[in-house]
Amino acid sequence: MGWEWERGGKNDDQPIIPSHVPPQPHDYADSGHARLHELGYKQELKRDLSVLSNFAFSFSIISVLTGVTTLYNTGLNFGGPVSIVYGWLIVGGFTMSVGLSMAEICSSYPTSGGLYYWSAMLAGPGWAPFASWITGWFNIVGQWAVTTSVDYSLAQLIQVIILLSTGGKNRGGYEASKYVVILIHGVILFLHAILNSLPISWLSFFGQLAAAWNVLGVFVLMILIPLVATEKASAKFVFTHFNADNGEGINSKLYIFVLGLLMSQYTLTGYDASAHMTEETKNADENGPKGIISSIGISILVGWGYILGITFAVTKIPNLLSSENAAGGYAIAEIFYQAFKSRYGSGIGGIICLVIVAVAIFFCGMSSITSNSRMAYAFSRDGAMPLSKLWHQVNKQEVPVYSVWLSAIIAFCMALTSLGSIVAFQAMVSIATIGLYIAYALPIFFRVTLARKSFVRGPFNLGRYGNIVGWIAILWVATISVLFSLPVAYPITTETLNYTPVAVGGLFILTVSYWIISARHWFKGPVTNISS
Repeated sequence: MGWEWERGGKNDDQPIIPSHVPPQPHDYADSGHARLHELGYKQELKRDLSVLSNFAFSFSIISVLTGVTTLYNTGLNFGGPVSIVYGWLIVGGFTMSVGLSMAEICSSYPTSGGLYYWSAMLAGPGWAPFASWITGWFNIVGQWAVTTSVDYSLAQLIQVIILLSTGGKNRGGYEASKYVVILIHGVILFLHAILNSLPISWLSFFGQLAAAWNVLGVFVLMILIPLVATEKASAKFVFTHFNADNGEGINSKLYIFVLGLLMSQYTLTGYDASAHMTEETKNADENGPKGIISSIGISILVGWGYILGITFAVTKIPNLLSSENAAGGYAIAEIFYQAFKSRYGSGIGGIICLVIVAVAIFFCGMSSITSNSRMAYAFSRDGAMPLSKLWHQVNKQEVPVYSVWLSAIIAFCMALTSLGSIVAFQAMVSIATIGLYIAYALPIFFRVTLARKSFVRGPFNLGRYGNIVGWIAILWVATISVLFSLPVAYPITTETLNYTPVAVGGLFILTVSYWIISARHWFKGPVTNISS
């Protein structure tokens, strides 16, 4: 393949330490440090994060201001208010089942490797290497796709802000080319890489600031926009109106509704960041799970409030989706802009509101790079990546700086597909939802099947409900994997074909093929870095 493959650990032939082996006498800073040593890893990253900081990273990546704002058009087009309002609650409930199952496993195995390490421990010795390999690659590529989509959506929003600031599309405003958008995207990634090269104490501060910004931003916008808007939707419209006029040749209301769920499910991703930050979190076997669950729960609540507030300002859906409006078809930007313009004669207030969203998206991308780099650090520590020893290195501030810049560069390269074909770009970004959720489901599947009787629970556990919740999570992931692979427009052409199954299937084929050809001979799954 042309790569130089290197093992990441110092004791490459040392077996995985079983979860029941008690730690040897050491001076541990907390239970998380002790558990890490018990699992066979020495403390290399600075353990300085509180439960609040751990929560903040996941909450910032979920970022309801990012997901809802970016894909509100999809929700309006496929079902409108009914799909948006009720779809959020349905998706939120099932997402919580996934999060609860992940939190239970995280409590037993609080390492930066997260999902792929869990799969290795739960699949058993015979399947551990392959389970770890497939889970790890789906996880890390899914994370890179998340960072790509988040920062590219910020670049697009900045383009819309510039467009509205110069008069809007219908008044000759400046509309940036795709080359300018990709340049903005590159600058954003560069800034994120610089911030993530700072010590973890700085990232902890920015993470908490990001969480506060997201919460306050949601409350400001959900109250301000409907208050300023001169035309408001009725409660009947918000809670009962179903938009079946999507212009995509789809007439089945059920079909339309499930397509509208993508907005909610795309938003509620990325909470595995709490697991990837556990080696830097105090009492990680308790605080890691708390970070996962609280980030999902609070996001569901504040997200629904944001959705309701914005939807009460929606009156004419076709006008919001029209590519000829002032915002060029960016629905939420048009809502903000017209709300202020209709009341005050100027849309500058709406532009300021968009800046609030843009800052939230910036923080989301920053936290995404943080999570990406910790996953790359752990995966390379176990020798699964090309040039593993390089990506596994940490600097004097105990930050995996090479993994930080690797993640930023790959996210930029993935976005370059947008210059050739927006269809190809959308297919790659689809891995951000489906690919990532497959990675979430795999260790849960091993937990309720191969490890059903042998799983050793940590301080946080679901008790007798663990298997039931786990199966609900698995069935939900299987369901959305099918739903989001369905065609989104008819008749089906090369421009309307949903390439999600092609992208996700391609990743699966590449990963399994290289396993069969080469990796099965040398990749043994997670390896320890503590001498016996």
